[in-house]
Amino acid sequence: MKAIRRFTVRPVLPEPLLPLSDLARNLRWSWHTETRELFSSVDPEGWQASGRDPVRLLGSVSAARLGELARDRRFLRRLTAAADDLDDYLRGARWYQTRDADDLVRHGELPTAVAYFSPEFGITAALPQYSGGLGILAGDHLKAASDLGVPLIGVGLLYRHGYFRQSLSREGWQQEHYPVLDPNELPLGLLRTEDGDPARVTLALPGGRALHANIWRAQVGRVPLLLLDSDVEDNDPGAREVTDRLYGGGSEHRLLQEMLLGIGGVRAVRAYCALTGHPAPEVFHTNEGHAGFLGLERIRELAGQGLDFDPALEAARAGTVFTTHTPVPAGIDRFERQLVARHFGQDAELAGVPVDRILELGTETYPGGDPAVFNMAVMGMRLAQRANGVSTLHGAVSRGMFAGLWPGFDGADVPITSVTNGVHAPTWVAPEVVRLGARQIGAGRTEDALSVGGSTRWDAVADIADAEIWDLRRVLREQLVQEVRVRLRASWHQRGAGDAELGWIDDVLDPDVLTIGFARRVPSYKRLTLMLRDQDRLTRLLLDPERPVQIVVAGKAHPADDGGKRLVQELVRFADDPRVRHRIVFLPDYGMAMAQKLYPGCDVWLNNPLRPLEACGTSGMKAALNGCLNLSVLDGWWDEWYEPDFGWAIPTADGTATDEDRRDDLEAAALYDLVEQRVAPRFYDRSGSGLPERWIEMVRRTLVSLGPKVLAGRMVREYVERLYAPAARSHRELDAPTARALAGWKSKVRGAWPGVSVDHVEAVAATPVNGTAQLGSTLTLRVQVTLDSLAPQDVEVQAVAGRVNAQDVIADGQSFPLKPVTGPNLEGRWVFEGPLALDRTGPFGYTVRILPSHRLLSDPAEMGLLVVPAEAVAEASGVVLR
Repeated sequence: MKAIRRFTVRPVLPEPLLPLSDLARNLRWSWHTETRELFSSVDPEGWQASGRDPVRLLGSVSAARLGELARDRRFLRRLTAAADDLDDYLRGARWYQTRDADDLVRHGELPTAVAYFSPEFGITAALPQYSGGLGILAGDHLKAASDLGVPLIGVGLLYRHGYFRQSLSREGWQQEHYPVLDPNELPLGLLRTEDGDPARVTLALPGGRALHANIWRAQVGRVPLLLLDSDVEDNDPGAREVTDRLYGGGSEHRLLQEMLLGIGGVRAVRAYCALTGHPAPEVFHTNEGHAGFLGLERIRELAGQGLDFDPALEAARAGTVFTTHTPVPAGIDRFERQLVARHFGQDAELAGVPVDRILELGTETYPGGDPAVFNMAVMGMRLAQRANGVSTLHGAVSRGMFAGLWPGFDGADVPITSVTNGVHAPTWVAPEVVRLGARQIGAGRTEDALSVGGSTRWDAVADIADAEIWDLRRVLREQLVQEVRVRLRASWHQRGAGDAELGWIDDVLDPDVLTIGFARRVPSYKRLTLMLRDQDRLTRLLLDPERPVQIVVAGKAHPADDGGKRLVQELVRFADDPRVRHRIVFLPDYGMAMAQKLYPGCDVWLNNPLRPLEACGTSGMKAALNGCLNLSVLDGWWDEWYEPDFGWAIPTADGTATDEDRRDDLEAAALYDLVEQRVAPRFYDRSGSGLPERWIEMVRRTLVSLGPKVLAGRMVREYVERLYAPAARSHRELDAPTARALAGWKSKVRGAWPGVSVDHVEAVAATPVNGTAQLGSTLTLRVQVTLDSLAPQDVEVQAVAGRVNAQDVIADGQSFPLKPVTGPNLEGRWVFEGPLALDRTGPFGYTVRILPSHRLLSDPAEMGLLVVPAEAVAEASGVVLR
């Protein structure tokens, strides 16, 4: 019989055990081993049954057991130590609070607070509000910010069904299940007003409707995470379902989710700061375009303070950072222009903000763009003064993908930088690895290495003996084998098999066999089934009598992606074959809990996307921190940091094979060759001591070389120093009068720009050039320009010089400012002049260009305005130096 109402009965903890509640409600336990071990000791069986969720555990412990613990002196001492440790963590000064004065001078004053918006957050399996890498990255960002003491506020949505749980049919077809999540059973607290009522944000919808949302707070160490929940009785049925599922529903449903995240999220931050006294954010960081509407809400706020749209836009942009995660246009949310228009204006949201100006922000104005759509990433770029990709390669891909917003600029000059992602080591490094480090190099040094980083701390791994490393790798592999067998048996039960059919599972995988892992979402570009291109050859690798290989695979296809589901089914059917099922397995329902066993237990982490479609790909980072070696296409972070000392690069056929099937065949063959000829021999080659010394040395090099690089702490420090601090400085500078002045100056420049031109360029050399020049000599460039109504201080005239290719394209150009020397003449022309040093040999060329110049521009290309010499004016390039 089904209950007509569900509610939660919370236990009453004896007074000596009250600190357990605080420990359970702060999600630091999810990355603090000692706290998890404390909860496990409360009730070991209940801990496992609760999914290792302290809130669920405490709700199931009997009163008798609680009374017993309240009298257990040893347990109470451990509880006091854990509570004191958490208090020290929350109150003590950390990196952000202890940076020296030189840092402050060099990087500028730090923001008082940063608001970080993301559509999903992967903090812990106990709070299932994530689907994949974007959410896990956001969760790691919050945790690392907490460890470093960065005053961050996370903002997201609370999905009542989370993301789907995955199972398989008997035929291997993906099945989706959406559990109902009760916020009262999650590690959350409802934000309340001073009179005890739930704090709430409201958005106006077309037709006089309203969208209300409660604000739940998760405490992620020192960082509050605000999650907006539309399942409110005052909402109509449609509005209540806005936050039903992550990435679910149709176009309007997604639009409402993103309006609630961006607009409602800013209002939630304002409410939280007002109620708690938390400093108001000076910087707003949007993690992908889903939260881009936050910029519109900030414009509305500023308009209410007396600013017109353009000055408000400048002030909002100054403190905004936009991070793009997708390397393909298909990964960007795009809405019908009319749908967006209907949800804004006098009868809907952001009344008073001109709808036509809103629509302009998301319009694809570049060649090939669709004028009928509203592009969230385009709006994100236009509403943020600073933007970045998530690896060096992805930064270059993003500059190419969004180059149309800065017409005429070379890709290298498009103002999108990159901050390579990192992972939160205390979350992803196995406790056994941490204990080995503590035993060998000290607990303090190990903790610092995992959270703060620094190469000197990681160098100490070189002192750990080969036998210690290999014994640890064997323990982790054996734990994975046991985990796989448990999960595989449960999966087969879900598929309808009885115990009598499943005796073979006891022999699945071998703790002494080379183990390869592959786990991620299943879009086509990640190529889940590349390993199946030659199934006979894969079978031979799996069953090799001397050097066998075993593979553990996991991954979810999007519920609407039947193509991805077919890939899953193809893999499952191969893994079901009785000939190989003891050597290759597919585990359904990939998530954080599985990943925390999978990364440490694998010897090799496989990644074979279509290059360059992997923006970063952090799963290999998590594996590396546990001593797992990477075998990957040179894409994302691996393209940036790969060295043959600690992994293998899968050769790619991009640029040589235009046929997709042919390319996949070539790359699969290269993968098989690597495993057969290099990876497996290195693993099984034993020295006189019986240890694979060359393999162990690669593990050691992985930890020493990659350890400090792949940390989320390194990533967050980069964001603080390179993006947050400059954004905070810009935010402070753009008070209302300055914002008005900057908007007026930009309007003047845009109006005059059609009349700006390069009219004549000449090079004056100490000795005649005649097509050649001597290395070390200097040219004096003299350039005549027309500036229309602009003054020389409104522009920067630059010389750009460097080596040229056969088409006279400058490949590695450097820019040099030229100074005004005379003007204007009777024709209104100015003369700019400057030296050009000829400092390299070979084909050499130069050109000149004019850009807007203002001290409050974050980049010379910010406005997307550029003037270069017309063809008739351009001087011949290709000077050869001898």
